[in-house]
Amino acid sequence: MFSVHIDTRAVRRAEALLIATALLSGCAGGASSSASGVPTPPGVSVSPQSSPSPLPSPSPAPATVRFALDWTPNTDHTGFYVAQSMGWYRDAGIDLKVLPYGSTAPETVLAAGQADCGISFQDSLTFAVAAGAPIKSVMAIMQHEASAIAVLADSSIQRPRDLDGKTYAGFGYPTEAPTIKAVIRADGGKGDFRTVTLDSTAYQALYTRHADFTIPFTAWEGVEAQEKGIALRYFKFTEFGFPDFYQVVLACNDGWLAKNVDVARRFVGATVRGFQFAQSSPDAAAAILIAQNPSVFKDNQKLPLDSQRFITQHGLYVDAQGLVGRQTLDQWTGYSSFLYRQGLLTDAKGKPLIAPPDYGQLFTNDFLPS
Repeated sequence: MFSVHIDTRAVRRAEALLIATALLSGCAGGASSSASGVPTPPGVSVSPQSSPSPLPSPSPAPATVRFALDWTPNTDHTGFYVAQSMGWYRDAGIDLKVLPYGSTAPETVLAAGQADCGISFQDSLTFAVAAGAPIKSVMAIMQHEASAIAVLADSSIQRPRDLDGKTYAGFGYPTEAPTIKAVIRADGGKGDFRTVTLDSTAYQALYTRHADFTIPFTAWEGVEAQEKGIALRYFKFTEFGFPDFYQVVLACNDGWLAKNVDVARRFVGATVRGFQFAQSSPDAAAAILIAQNPSVFKDNQKLPLDSQRFITQHGLYVDAQGLVGRQTLDQWTGYSSFLYRQGLLTDAKGKPLIAPPDYGQLFTNDFLPS
């Protein structure tokens, strides 16, 4: 990202899905590196409303948590860096070891036992569990869908049904075409459009009018486009009958959770605290994210700040009750059952599931603060 923009996260997810099933059965240990302990930037403090009740005392025994990123640090991860910088992991007895992102999807790393917890997404996690990965979501990071169909604001395309016959610049991820078709048909269209898979150049294709529409992450590419003076018109999936979904989640290995119940609760509790702070104090949280990752943001410190503000303004970290982390069976069932009905869920042998998975096994709220 930044020098290689974050839009390539979509490419990573597409590529990872193709290799995840094969990699789930194999696995050796991997090296890890410790997250930096950069001091809190000047002027940053914890406001009372941004913090839950103090963590239990006396201080618990230290425990290491190996954590897998899905990409280079960005605003999907802010709460982790806030909790690290503020000392909340230390206070909870957690030594967070961040595994730098490589070419292997976090779901595969988790399933292989090479990490304890990591970043995932509702669709990616559902695909992985269907294929036999022993993982589950323990916390919703992005409580709502943060992607949308985008066209140029001056385009003649005024609504989804106008996308019939147009060209979509995509990333090769299996959910793209079914999602777009569902939205177009919900608006009275046929769902017929051309697709060109352009990977990281999909956004540029839209901006230069070589394609008619694409699907950006509104909290990043959408913000970046606005900074560049590129006006976009969005068609949000949920405005056309599509189920809301957890755009980003914190997932953990089932076996690790079973053996480390107290550690998992302490880790998740401190993480929730970090995202509560990010929701209530976006500017301070962005300053921490930037300070802890100076080489990542050296070319553009405005984008993470604007992205953080966007997330807060749109309440992406919180549910309808203003809670961070909480998940519901309805939301997991809504989108994950769509994936099943579309025939996208396959078992470890790559064969389509003949019965829906137990959606209640995809997540748990047991490790969230009470």
